[in-house]
Order: sequence, then C-alpha cells, then structure tokens
Amino acid sequence: MKQNRTMNFLIVILFLSLFATVPTQAADQPSFTGRPSITDGDTIRIGDTRIRLHGIDTPEAKQTCQKQDGSVYRCGDMATFALAALIEKHWVTCKQTDKDRYGRVVAICITGPINLNAEMVKSGWALAYRKYSRDYVGQEASAKAAGRGLWQGEFVEPWDWRRGKRLQ
Repeated sequence: MKQNRTMNFLIVILFLSLFATVPTQAADQPSFTGRPSITDGDTIRIGDTRIRLHGIDTPEAKQTCQKQDGSVYRCGDMATFALAALIEKHWVTCKQTDKDRYGRVVAICITGPINLNAEMVKSGWALAYRKYSRDYVGQEASAKAAGRGLWQGEFVEPWDWRRGKRLQ
C-alpha cells in the first residue's frame, strides 16, 4: 500500500513537471485580431498596436518606380492599395514573431486562408526582406518571373531607397 502511494506520488510529480516545462503557445507568440487600419504596404494597426509584416519590405509611401514604357508611378501607394485590397473589410489575425527597433510588433498576418505577408510578395508589391527572413524568397521569384507588381519595370529596393538611392 505504501509502495503504491509512493509510486502515485512520483507519477504526479513527473506529470506536473512535464506541464511546467511546456510553454503555452499564447505565452510564446502573442496574437492580435481585429479589423485593421492600413498604414502602408507592410504595416497595419489593430487597435493601438502597430504591426509590421514579418519578412517583407514594400516601397515607401513617397517612393516612385518606373514601368517598362518609361512612365513613373507611385509604387509605395500601389503597395498600400494592394494590401488594402487583400484585407478589404475583413478581420485579420497576426501572430507576433518579434518586435522591431521602433517598438512595432513584427508578425505573420492572415485573413481567412490568406497569408498577407506571402501574398504581398507573390503579387509583386513586396520584396522578401532577406536581412530578416528567407520565408518569402520563393514567392518573390515567382512574382519576378511573371513581371507582377514592382517587377513590371524598374525600382529601387526599399531598403536602398531609405538610404537615399533613387532611380536614375
């Protein structure tokens, strides 16, 4: 009888220690859900939380690009419009992967079955931000091969544009 009680006690201790060491998903990856406002092509806001889309970079709001026919267009605005069209009036859920140096949540965001990060790159309005992730390199190659979005002409990579580089 005493042996059974000791064995049961050890099983309970083992069981509790297993659960104590398994982190919950909520603790590891906070998530945010709501109807977002779109700040630009790679940033949204849900409530008071600014969210930067993980692994992608889009042209800045005032950035211009050039089509194959030589015409100049505001590609930063086009990237913002592309994200707005994907989201429309749907709810979005974002799972945090990090925080950036500006205090924004960095996250992978979905609406329904659509991964917004991947779709922005696949549509050609965002680039895979290899400095931080290689998650969307395949989608970028597909967009480039098909001449979608930014790939319909010439552009300066957003990270270079922020450093002052402009189209000639």
